[in-house]
Amino acid sequence: MESANQDINLNSPNKGLLADAMTDVPVDNAARGAAPEGLTLAEEEELRAELAKVEEEIGTLRQVLAAKERHCGELKRKLGLTPLDGLKQNLSKSWHDVQVSNAYKKTQETLSQAGQKTSAALSNVGSVISRKLGDMRNSATFKSFEDRVGTIKSRVVGSRENSADGLHSPSGAGDKPPQDNAPF
Repeated sequence: MESANQDINLNSPNKGLLADAMTDVPVDNAARGAAPEGLTLAEEEELRAELAKVEEEIGTLRQVLAAKERHCGELKRKLGLTPLDGLKQNLSKSWHDVQVSNAYKKTQETLSQAGQKTSAALSNVGSVISRKLGDMRNSATFKSFEDRVGTIKSRVVGSRENSADGLHSPSGAGDKPPQDNAPF
């Protein structure tokens, strides 16, 4: 029998629809016509009897399962276990199963290696930039630029000091040395 080898999914929304639908249909031997190919009338009757027995067993098993589920719910309620507790436990177990899986371990190892390589690369880039800036600062062009900025600064600060010397107040009160607010 083919159906004996199939998995039974009791959580299926369509569970039992085909079997229940078929048990509601009356079978009239005259309307049925000839027996299927390769079956005698006696074999067909035997198969139909077996089918009715299996369908009855399925109904009984559904009733037993429903009673067991009710009993399980009552036990959980008495123990104070809520559906949220069950969900937490399922999530915890699922997360643990993921962490011990080979795929997770390989991914974690790969990401760890990538992080180490990225860190090393960024460190190398930082040291190269630092070295290049040091080389640039020691270059003749930068020294010339630095000297010119220094010269301009001394001229600006010097001209402030000269103009401040010529603008003394007549009373002599409030004489303060000029503040150096130059941007360089």
